[in-house]
Amino acid sequence: MQSEVLAALRRRHAPMTAYDVLRDLRAAHPKIAPPTVYNALAALTKQGRAHRVESLKAYIACQCDGHQSASILSICEDCGMVEERLAPDVLTTLSGILGESGFAPQRHVIEVHGICATCGAGQTP
Repeated sequence: MQSEVLAALRRRHAPMTAYDVLRDLRAAHPKIAPPTVYNALAALTKQGRAHRVESLKAYIACQCDGHQSASILSICEDCGMVEERLAPDVLTTLSGILGESGFAPQRHVIEVHGICATCGAGQTP
């Protein structure tokens, strides 16, 4: 089921909620239940093959294969596209700053909302 959920995320090229994935898979699996999708998404997220976009309560397929660091997600407010970038130095710096006060980060979620290059091409500054 994980491979089918991941395939659904990749087909969409946009964030999907668990219920979006459920609707997508219902054609092939009419009796699929929400817990099945949630379990697959949890496993894919744990494996780093998918990411939860916290601010949208949705998921995307990982766009940077084989990385061990947290991602920085840029989210377009116009078209909804999410792009993943890696910047391990940013996360190291952030953890260091937080660590100065004794805070121990356990997971990083960095999301930046704005306008993508495609949507912003027609806008004047």
